[in-house]
Amino acid sequence: MFVDQAKIFTQSGNGGNGCISFRREKFVPKGGPDGGDGGRGGDIIIEAVTGPTTLQEFRYKPRHIAKNGAPGGGNQCTGKSADNLIIQVPVGTALWDDETGQQVADLTEHGQRFVAAAGGKGGKGNMNYATSRVQAPRKAQPGEPGSSCWLRLELKLLADVGLVGLPNAGKSTLISRISAAKPKIASYPFTTLIPNLGVVPWGEFQSFVMADIPGLIEGAHTGKGLGAQFLRHVERTRCLAYLVDVTGLSDPAPDAALEVLLNELRTHNPAMAERPSLVVATKIDAADEDSLAAAKGWAERQQWPFYTISSVTGDGLKNLVHDLGATVEAARQVPEKVAVDTPAAQDPDIWGE
Repeated sequence: MFVDQAKIFTQSGNGGNGCISFRREKFVPKGGPDGGDGGRGGDIIIEAVTGPTTLQEFRYKPRHIAKNGAPGGGNQCTGKSADNLIIQVPVGTALWDDETGQQVADLTEHGQRFVAAAGGKGGKGNMNYATSRVQAPRKAQPGEPGSSCWLRLELKLLADVGLVGLPNAGKSTLISRISAAKPKIASYPFTTLIPNLGVVPWGEFQSFVMADIPGLIEGAHTGKGLGAQFLRHVERTRCLAYLVDVTGLSDPAPDAALEVLLNELRTHNPAMAERPSLVVATKIDAADEDSLAAAKGWAERQQWPFYTISSVTGDGLKNLVHDLGATVEAARQVPEKVAVDTPAAQDPDIWGE
């Protein structure tokens, strides 16, 4: 099951208490205080790794609690510090503080870490309180308590090209033809229920990652259809490909469909409307001239490149892949801008509460 949102509770370990102890040794009449310090409590560390691709495990294990530090001992022995609890999440996971609703981290690289809850410091033993005036202190410091918080995890897939379109626009067929991805393909709407990723080779020893999300419909940003839940997965893409059916059998017309797609993306995240984009007319082997002209005219008004393809016959695929690869490569050379993040979803049903 593909799960891209989860809510977890994290609690770091408490620090160990300091020790009150005095040296008791034969032939040593003035041993003095020798109580050691307590150990540090374990931190809660969230680490991004490339292995997992879903947040499913956090639906079944929402609580993550680190161990406490050990108390200090006599003979100036420091208590053992607890091991840090490392929680591994997929690369591309954003972390939100559930109480404030603020984003606290965005883990976009393998190995990137975020300390969600710092462990408490260990308390000082009585050996630290010995002075010339107080040579036998009988006090020690208790360990500091750990910290806790509720975090919302939100996975945003990392891809170079995002495919957007109405249901049955041909997105899944396209990604299956130009990559090794094997999405479900059928003649009825909403066959794609989860995002699909495919690695597309192009040029000489070059490739880019393409993401196919479920089809969008008008009002997707308000929760209609399946697209609203997965729109976040095209937020990180370097360019967008708007796919439209030009057979004349789809409703609405191609130009109206493209306008719906642009409005939905702009409403979801205004920054996405500024992303390099192109229009791809699909199913060209059965194209209707009026529909094709409508799609081309809309692309020209937006001053976007326009392509015609047939995933069945392969017409236009080579040219499309080459130009997508060149666009991605050019975008990789430009320093990335800070993305405009959408607020964390507050719908209890989405978070599985």
